[in-house]
Amino acid sequence: MNVHFANTRAINAKIKAIARSLLFAATFAIWSSPAAWADTKPLIADVGVVAPKSFLFVGNSFMYYNNSMHKQFRRLAQIADEGHRADYRATSVTISGSGLNWHDMESYFRPNALAEYSFVGDNEIRFNSYEQLYDVVIMMDCSQCPVHPQLKERFHEYAAKHSETVIRHGARPVLLMTWAYEDRPEMTKLLAEEYTVAGNTNKVLVAPAGLAFARAKSERPTLSLHQADKRHPSPAGTYLAALTIYASIYNRSPVGSAPPAGMDNATAAFLQQVAWDTVEEYFER
Repeated sequence: MNVHFANTRAINAKIKAIARSLLFAATFAIWSSPAAWADTKPLIADVGVVAPKSFLFVGNSFMYYNNSMHKQFRRLAQIADEGHRADYRATSVTISGSGLNWHDMESYFRPNALAEYSFVGDNEIRFNSYEQLYDVVIMMDCSQCPVHPQLKERFHEYAAKHSETVIRHGARPVLLMTWAYEDRPEMTKLLAEEYTVAGNTNKVLVAPAGLAFARAKSERPTLSLHQADKRHPSPAGTYLAALTIYASIYNRSPVGSAPPAGMDNATAAFLQQVAWDTVEEYFER
């Protein structure tokens, strides 16, 4: 009887191992298939402002995880322009779980509000005065909103409304194409399509972070780009998104940039190359 149970357990273990292998192979095939990445090609390949230095990030927890994406992005810009580090600034406005329609974009440009003052020196207050509050506004919808049957139209509606508001205030909008859930790689193509269509419709740049995630997963499947919830970005995921935004806005390779704290050189170099290759391919530059 004990031998029978032992054999049964061994057989069950083998069946589970085979099932896991098949699931991994199927998931890897979806991540690694270029056909799953995008259909519509972007019409806009330039942000529309020369050498931008001030940025507003508008989104949700996908942005604020890992000490915030805007800080990673600003660091990349500062490293590339070492002599003018102080000229670069970025502000993040995020609401947990939010879609684009949760944000009052007009209010983010009201006088004496965002970026009105800064803490400098020994906890001193410096009141700021800017001729142009922000050069670029990077915005994203909730992780499912652009492809959800009940929210898809709202995504396109507010991508248009917010783009118009940003442009009216003298800044340039950028749509951040978000990434698929770790266990739903088929989302990549769906999100890529809707973000690219919205970018083309509103004549604004799209930063293809979602496609960079797919490329990274296809080339290095064991690299974790997600948190345990399979949705939010890991530190590597946040860095990859920031790299993709940087490469998209500046049309400049981030390869060779110093890695962020806690990341080894090899991983940083891999993510930098993935971001640049993705941007080059997406825009066919």
